[in-house]
Amino acid sequence: MALPLKTAHVSQTEDLSDPKIVKFVAVKKHEEQAKEEITSFEEAMLPHLDAAHNLARWLLRNEEDARDIVQEAYLRAFRSFSGFRGTNGRAWLLAIVRNTSYTLLKKSHAVDLTTNFDEEIHATGHDSVSPAKILEHSEDAQLIKEAMDELPAEFREILILRHQEGLSYKEIADIAQIPSGTVMSRLARARGKLRECLETRIGKEK
Repeated sequence: MALPLKTAHVSQTEDLSDPKIVKFVAVKKHEEQAKEEITSFEEAMLPHLDAAHNLARWLLRNEEDARDIVQEAYLRAFRSFSGFRGTNGRAWLLAIVRNTSYTLLKKSHAVDLTTNFDEEIHATGHDSVSPAKILEHSEDAQLIKEAMDELPAEFREILILRHQEGLSYKEIADIAQIPSGTVMSRLARARGKLRECLETRIGKEK
């Protein structure tokens, strides 16, 4: 016997004494809410897929692992999306990608968080000699990749977030869960180390 409902909703005048009707309404509302959540998530997070993959690839240095991590990060983001109250979806997503990537690195004992930082060193005054210009204008992409691969993970990520994704110091601080001052000092150290690696490799090729 068909339920006496012509639409997905029950008006205020409907008799909800029948438990079948109540169950039908509850299921339909749940389905509609689920569709709305999925649509909202896709609109907010799918535009940042390339950024998520870029960060994972540089952190893990492995294309297959990067794809797996991005997929896992998106699943985690979807499960937590109901609690997302911010306006910067990219930074929120990249923080999940970063944390998921580091979890894998630690499990595989590949994480290289061994660099000591001097918090008195800041990036101010270093922008004019930034390796970002080398990254933008170099014709040897493989040379850059090899130099980047030599850097510790925290150096790789901060260079990618700043120079490829164009994030602010505050956004990077939120993603990496470190103070803004540490972002500046780490960025300065990362630029200097990348410059050294590039100069060494270029010198070897001459």
